[in-house]
Amino acid sequence: MISAPDTPPLVVDFGGGVLGALQRYADPNDVHVLLSHLHADHCLDLPGLFVWRRYHPSPAKEPGVLYGPANTWARLGAASSPEGGEIDDFSDVFEVRHWVHDQPVTIGSLTVVPKLVCHPTESYGLRFIDPSGATFVYSGDTGYCDALIDLARGADVFLCEASWTHSPDRPPNLHLSGTEAGRAAARAGVGELLLTHIPPWTSREDVISEAKAEFHGPVHAVVCGETFDVPRKP
Repeated sequence: MISAPDTPPLVVDFGGGVLGALQRYADPNDVHVLLSHLHADHCLDLPGLFVWRRYHPSPAKEPGVLYGPANTWARLGAASSPEGGEIDDFSDVFEVRHWVHDQPVTIGSLTVVPKLVCHPTESYGLRFIDPSGATFVYSGDTGYCDALIDLARGADVFLCEASWTHSPDRPPNLHLSGTEAGRAAARAGVGELLLTHIPPWTSREDVISEAKAEFHGPVHAVVCGETFDVPRKP
């Protein structure tokens, strides 16, 4: 979740377990949701949030905002429907808006710039900029590509996926290795690299070591419950 002054709480992706964890940090009635893409591990806790906002005894006064790829409404409406082949019209709880590559949107005090990255479905990395110019970047799910470098260029904090070690048999154009995450951070000139999306079958220690071999700034693999500050610029 991203918090900033004069900005509603922003939940970036909403995969399994997010709704339960969210309640420790924010009222689910208050959040806006930003989806990088529509693979199940990034969005399928949202039907539970729809139920929460629809039936809570103290509901939100107006729908939240949900940003995502072009087919967000149909995909999530199908997932939320109690009957197969039907679409749940969840416009009572969320207004769906679609990302457009490189077209900034303003949410509270933040500017958010979505950039298409390299993944099998329509997928975006997200660049968050506050009024002081402080910048946080989330890679989303992506293979190594020039768009990723452009996305992260000069970021103060770069939250980057690293799903593999740099083995020759890893699937192409799908996810990053630790080596590629570190290389992207170095090429983009970021201030700090945070690694995420490391699955249980990949060695966290190896991914961290690979990233540190490429990027000589701070490197950390995040765990649940951690918080990080992006200092405002003077």
